[in-house]
Amino acid sequence: MVSISTYRDERRLFALIGVVIIAALVALLQIEFTRQGRPSPITTTVTSIATYGQLAVATAVGVLHAGFATAVDTPRLATDNGMLRAQNQTLRAQNRELTEALARVPAERDLALAQLKHPAGIAATVIGYDPEATQHLITIDRGARDRIARDDGVVTGDGAVGRVIEVAPLSSKVLLIVDAASKLPAVVQHGRWWAIAVGTETHLKLQYVSQDAKLHVGDLVVTGEGRSFHAGTPIGRISQISASNAGALDQSAIVEPAVTFGSLSRVLVLAK
Repeated sequence: MVSISTYRDERRLFALIGVVIIAALVALLQIEFTRQGRPSPITTTVTSIATYGQLAVATAVGVLHAGFATAVDTPRLATDNGMLRAQNQTLRAQNRELTEALARVPAERDLALAQLKHPAGIAATVIGYDPEATQHLITIDRGARDRIARDDGVVTGDGAVGRVIEVAPLSSKVLLIVDAASKLPAVVQHGRWWAIAVGTETHLKLQYVSQDAKLHVGDLVVTGEGRSFHAGTPIGRISQISASNAGALDQSAIVEPAVTFGSLSRVLVLAK
């Protein structure tokens, strides 16, 4: 009867002999591939495993380094982000200011042109329109303290705006020349034909023009000498000529205003 210890020893012996045989086969395989100048499958496998292991280690180290760098830089990044936000807000504010200043350029240019023509004029800013539009009025920020008086003419660099009809210490109301209550002496520049320019809410109508006048679309109409304007201030240009009735002694025409009233912001008051 074979003892258990003897059986275990035989198994160990067989295992050892198997390992020796496998090692010999591997050695012979390596020698054969070396003679042929080719890497053996075992070498390739071991090399690949080593390479992947190195990549894994390098990746782990890189992640740890990046995490450490991020942790170190976080306070500085927060500070930089706050500074960039503040700079962005400042730039936005400056952009709004520049945009507003640029939008004012045309009005300031027109005012400068008007002041060249009327050096004694008083510059004013439009601060209000008639909210109910029952009258075509604007309110300006100049009044009796600035020597403004009723019937003073108001102009821009483009032409006639209206006349002052109400004066307070610090402000005044101006009736626009397109209002139905506005009437002013006018002259068709080409031919020097006299007329009366009456407001029609959006345009002006030339009335009492001599039947002999040779009117043309595009003719410039200017103010005649009056209580609010001296002669020669542009009113607008003829846009339409009304047909005369047979036997009529006069004719009429529609005038497109020289001034764009919807965008008025700066004007000049012709104080007496």
